Amino acid sequence: MESVGAKAKGTHYAYVVLLTSALVALGALGFGRFSYPVILPAMKQGLNISYEQAGLIDSSSSIGYLALSVIAGFVASRFGPRKVISVSMALLGVSLIGTGFAPDFFMALVMRILTGIGSGGSNVPVMALASAWFASSKRGLASGVITGGIGMGLFISGIAVPGIISGNGLAGWRYAWYFLGALVLLISLISFALLRNRPQEMGLAPVGEPASPHVSPAATSNGQGHLQSAKGIYRMPVLWHLAFIYVLFGFSYITYSTFFAAYLTREGGLTAAAAGSLWALAGLLSVVSGSIWGMVSDIWGRKYGLALVFLVQAISFFTFAAVPNAYAFYASAILFGLTAWSIPAIMAAACGDYGGPRLAPAVLGSITLFFGIGQALGPAVGGRIADVTGSFAPAFFLAAAASTLGALASLVLRPQESKQQLRGVIR
Repeated sequence: MESVGAKAKGTHYAYVVLLTSALVALGALGFGRFSYPVILPAMKQGLNISYEQAGLIDSSSSIGYLALSVIAGFVASRFGPRKVISVSMALLGVSLIGTGFAPDFFMALVMRILTGIGSGGSNVPVMALASAWFASSKRGLASGVITGGIGMGLFISGIAVPGIISGNGLAGWRYAWYFLGALVLLISLISFALLRNRPQEMGLAPVGEPASPHVSPAATSNGQGHLQSAKGIYRMPVLWHLAFIYVLFGFSYITYSTFFAAYLTREGGLTAAAAGSLWALAGLLSVVSGSIWGMVSDIWGRKYGLALVFLVQAISFFTFAAVPNAYAFYASAILFGLTAWSIPAIMAAACGDYGGPRLAPAVLGSITLFFGIGQALGPAVGGRIADVTGSFAPAFFLAAAASTLGALASLVLRPQESKQQLRGVIR
């Protein structure tokens, strides 16, 4: 076998892992999570449910995501991301197809819980792969490329799903879920075939790091000792700081994305097709959002990257509700699209900075627990607000306030001191 310091022939395999990871993100969140806003209006009508129930269905997927986020991180640290990702994607595909078969609110709720479990079990480990395959100086950009898959999934959903729904009558929303589920099952097979847990398995060093012939694959394998040291991350102040920031993002962005199409069709005067097209535009722009802002965080620092993204999103959410006309809708969608998946990308890079390649899945999984809490609260609170007030605008104003608080919290992040604290914890 080649030594760890050996050079790859031709293109470094890290880029195969990177593109496959983006494909996983496309299925895990682009299809599993963000196709729901486009399908929601037809699904609500088909199941004859209220907006509060529709919000609860979406919150149920966040609960499933929440349940698996921490577990997936630790399990991936122990057994390797590849197996965890592949199995989770298979579960996700089955749950999406099952959602299409749901005869009532309760069955849809159960299927979306399973969707959240599959999404969390695949997305958390795949986002941490960048930390194993890329050096810190390139980690933000690499994480951004992975999150670009989410935007591509959103774009495909916005273009394909409305056509599937309109072309199949009252059952169109069911066929949309079948279509997305089948694609996710295909991605599950691809991920198992192409993903690798770490470059050392192939006799390679991470991209951007010098070759080190003294490190062997056996020496870098996951073991029980790593899991024991990972438990110490909960004593780290920066973990709780990042968790607070992430819960604000989870709450704000999911409120906006869940009720995006419903607001435009019910209060904005747009057709379902027009709302889907606008969502597709945001998705297309979001393909590069993580890469752009991830690279900004590589250069300027994680806290400034986070603060700028939160500020732009606050403007997007506020504009969406305060100025209900076509120009404002487009401006809001463009601003959201240009920043959509930036915070997950920067967070994934930060977890790699603080925890290193070995503990990155566990650190990311731990803060994703709080991200999931925010995601679970957003749709339930937003749906309740819409039912009580008759408008989604107050929910979007609340999302803007949460984003503003996220910007302020990011600015007081102290990464250098926190990194030293973490190193002391995991020694």
